[in-house]
Amino acid sequence: MTTKTLKLFALFLSVALMVASAATYNVTLFQPSTVAGKELKAGDYKVTLDGDKAIISMGKQKVEAPAKIETADTKFSSTSVRYTTEDGKMKIQEIRLGGTNQKVVFN
Repeated sequence: MTTKTLKLFALFLSVALMVASAATYNVTLFQPSTVAGKELKAGDYKVTLDGDKAIISMGKQKVEAPAKIETADTKFSSTSVRYTTEDGKMKIQEIRLGGTNQKVVFN
């Protein structure tokens, strides 16, 4: 390989790693939900994964929450949200990402 080819490959690899480290997914919340103590209204949100946190946003509203990515044995056919009830409110426990075998688990 030439030096030019190596530099181009290194640039491509750097860009690919940056894109992979901040993946974004769409999710619809069909009911008011809480995450990280913040209430989210029903609606369409973007979930951006950035290291050990998830950023859930819609328009100007943005909530950051500690989260981790877990891998399931099989792919999820659609994106779904799993809840727990806490103080009478629906708290997001995990988001299963449709078309992947990954789920975002909130601490």
